[in-house]
Amino acid sequence: MRSVAAFLVLALIWTSGLLAFAARVQQSTPAPEPQVADGIVVLTGASSSERIAAGVDLLSNGFGKRVLVSGVNREASREDIRHVSGAVKRLYDCCVDLGFTAATTVGNARETADWVKAMRFKSLIVVTADYHMPRAMLELKAVLGPQHVSLQTVPVATSALNARRWWRSPTAARLMVVEYCKYLAILGRELILSLGPRDRGGPAAPRKA
Repeated sequence: MRSVAAFLVLALIWTSGLLAFAARVQQSTPAPEPQVADGIVVLTGASSSERIAAGVDLLSNGFGKRVLVSGVNREASREDIRHVSGAVKRLYDCCVDLGFTAATTVGNARETADWVKAMRFKSLIVVTADYHMPRAMLELKAVLGPQHVSLQTVPVATSALNARRWWRSPTAARLMVVEYCKYLAILGRELILSLGPRDRGGPAAPRKA
């Protein structure tokens, strides 16, 4: 009986956390206008075109000096990304950098850290999908912490999650549950690392399947 009760308590805690996570994601958009920062980083993934367009729009409106699009598909050309972003060629050629090395969120964070260091930036606007933002911020803060970079977020709404009853859609429910589990895994990792010496070098992040 005790094991069953313990399981039910854990299930209740997990479900409550999932609902809180989902509420956080849904309430994050539309994002308020950010303050001007040194740079803007766009983390690619599902629906990358919306993320890239949002980042370049911030650039064109003077919210940053440069944009890094992190995790670009190696098969994509600069012109492909410009077409997706809808950027004016002059602005794009001047102030948009593409990162091709990142294949995971950890990779995005490392790629961003290298770019920030090279540019000597001290403030960033982070653009990614609403559901991805909580985990992305954990990774970015973990890697950028020693550089003392201030971070602002501009989440991009995910159409599949717009409905308040997202759990009724198998696609939306799976997306939310998977992302929540990944988020918990990163929280657990950071908790363990906080208990001892931290080594941020580590092996290269594995490429997504």
